[in-house]
Amino acid sequence: MTPPVAQFAEPAPSGPRTACRVAAIETTIVDCPTTRRHKLSNTEISFQSYVLVRVILADGSTGWGEASTLGGPRWAEESVEAIKANIDTYLAPALEGANALDFELNALTMAKAATRNTAARAAVDAALHDAAGQSLGLPVATLLGGAVRDRIEVLWALASGDAEQEIEEARAKLAAREHRRFKIKLGFHAPADDMARLAKIVNAIGPQATEIVVDVNQGWSEATAIRYLPRLAEMGVALIEQPLRPGLIEATARVARRSQIPIMVDEAAFTGPEIMANGVAAAGSVYSLKLVKSGGLQEIRRAAAIAEACGMELYGGCLIESGIGAAAHLAAFSTLPRLEWGCEHFGPKILKTDLTRGEIRFADYAVHLPQGPGLGITVDEEALARAARKG
Repeated sequence: MTPPVAQFAEPAPSGPRTACRVAAIETTIVDCPTTRRHKLSNTEISFQSYVLVRVILADGSTGWGEASTLGGPRWAEESVEAIKANIDTYLAPALEGANALDFELNALTMAKAATRNTAARAAVDAALHDAAGQSLGLPVATLLGGAVRDRIEVLWALASGDAEQEIEEARAKLAAREHRRFKIKLGFHAPADDMARLAKIVNAIGPQATEIVVDVNQGWSEATAIRYLPRLAEMGVALIEQPLRPGLIEATARVARRSQIPIMVDEAAFTGPEIMANGVAAAGSVYSLKLVKSGGLQEIRRAAAIAEACGMELYGGCLIESGIGAAAHLAAFSTLPRLEWGCEHFGPKILKTDLTRGEIRFADYAVHLPQGPGLGITVDEEALARAARKG
């Protein structure tokens, strides 16, 4: 582990608020190999990089958070290098003397210290919640209002680009009763080739799979989307994620009007106003929730409320988080009154070695909410040390 970025003065003794005062904040970049390559329309990864944040409170309680990226600043602006620098230089000093229980105040403080930077802020926010929960002996879900579910049906992403490998992988997930809903990545081959690959997968696993989602990751134009919508409908696709690049709200709305299949908004909407703009324009009827977009646990619940107010259904999105990031998402997702499309937090299963000690459990086609105080996970310090970036 790197030495603490910010060491704060010792607090005066006694009292719960004193106990929850932030004593130190540490950050570490880790690089975790994946079990197979994972492709998107604009990048391909064989390892996943994170910034881990450890918050230590005055009473010795420790909390963890995680910021995830995909192959650098390609999926969004932030890279792990920038995230670490912004936490170390701006966010950690701004929280000097803060109380971990002041969730809204801490979020406002971070937003003032660093505009946008939602992945960085979300990682610190999750660590603060985890530390507070550890100190009080309460789950983070309780701090967010209380869980209404303890398990969520979970999708698995097929994204190697090799149809035979993807079919074999899907069959293994079905046999293990871990996943029966699958998301297939498109956009990195020519559309006609993607359609042939998709048809091969659907024909092979369709009778066993309960749902097929496709994710284009901004890879198509309006014309391409319109052209291939009928093919996707013929194959029984249930949901299309982010077919066009962000900013093309009117074009995406025209695609949505032509489509028999719901369109899901992901990269096109990070902020509340962006969610509202896409919802009002009818550019999508489903919204993908992610901490790296919202910037914190309280904010992701607000994003869900805004999307619902626009008539959109909710999907628990992921950015291939480890067990640390998955636990933070599950804590928030467990408290939402509605989560119509389940979630896709398969990250701990695609890493060769997860960074937690197995508290994220997959069984009966669902991911189960970890139990216990804070996020309910224990970080594997040996795995973290092996994965930590040197220098």
